[in-house]
Amino acid sequence: MAGNSFGQAFRVTTAGESHGPGNVVIIDGCPPGIALSVEDLLVDLDRRKPGQSKIVTQRKESDRPEILAGVFEGETTGTSIAILVRNEDQKSGDYTDIKDKYRPGHADFTLQEKYGTRDYRGGGRSSARETVSRVAAGVIAKKLLKQHFDAEVLCYVKQIGNVVATVDPQSVTMSDIEELPSGEANIVRCPDFEAAGKMVQLIQEVRKDQDSIGGVAEIVARGVPAGLGEPVFDKLKADLGKALFSLPAVLGVEYGSGFSCAEMRGSEHNDLFVLAPQRPFVTTETNRHGGMLGGISSGRPIVLRAAIKPTSSLSRPQKTVTRFGEETSIQTKGRHDPCLLPRFAPMGEAMVALVLADHFLRQRGQRGEWPSALRS
Repeated sequence: MAGNSFGQAFRVTTAGESHGPGNVVIIDGCPPGIALSVEDLLVDLDRRKPGQSKIVTQRKESDRPEILAGVFEGETTGTSIAILVRNEDQKSGDYTDIKDKYRPGHADFTLQEKYGTRDYRGGGRSSARETVSRVAAGVIAKKLLKQHFDAEVLCYVKQIGNVVATVDPQSVTMSDIEELPSGEANIVRCPDFEAAGKMVQLIQEVRKDQDSIGGVAEIVARGVPAGLGEPVFDKLKADLGKALFSLPAVLGVEYGSGFSCAEMRGSEHNDLFVLAPQRPFVTTETNRHGGMLGGISSGRPIVLRAAIKPTSSLSRPQKTVTRFGEETSIQTKGRHDPCLLPRFAPMGEAMVALVLADHFLRQRGQRGEWPSALRS
């Protein structure tokens, strides 16, 4: 009822708040025999954590996970996996002045209406701090997909403000996302290096102006075989949409041609079937369908985009009201991202991987075997 669990066969349950002792995730349904260590988890947790560069929040968290259950001698056992990530750098005092004020763009008012009370310290349960649990679970999901299909899920920044990158989802690599040609860290995680420089400059400009900026993240899943997804209510596209919309700050999701299909005719939008050299010997010439037909994976790369709003917490004054019905103004203190996109990449990857892992296990349970894989 409370909405803290996600998935069916591969099920994730999270608990924790931004300024509580820590965040915990329990993963049910993970098959045994998958290699898993703290070091494995740290790769994506380090990509998500605050304080990693000059263009993100300067809150300092080591985000070192503790595996509490479900792993023995370096491998999953098939039982429930429990992972804890402790909070270390909470500054709850930054929020004392606004405990009775509703921050524009945040869930303060709606949480108060829902529960009759709220944790005002950084947004409590609605804070993006909660995503540390999802990213940890996503590491396991990505390992499962890699082990069974050699599949991979990559997320990168496609757009920030009016700066739009040119990226080929078919060929982009993790090193393109994480590193510049010079070998330095790609702090904005945009594989179009010319656009990346402009994005960093724009983020620094809006921060100086005590403001924030939004953008678009693109996510591609390659190596996913045909056949994942359920007709009608549990279509793969529906579950992927829910997964991405469940992340904080996501205001729009599209896949394939997305909203541009509204301007196209069927004759130009259809992806024509052609013969492929491997089983099941069928693929499509193009991929405007974004890797899903009828809500079921087609074997072509799954391509999605998520629109991320500008950070709501601003240090400049804004109008608001109190929970007592008084007009006032608010100036949010604390450490906040001027742009959410650079840290979104591991979150987007995690949620897509969780959906794909869940549907793989559901399909395996339904068929008893895996059908011919179509990969391209």
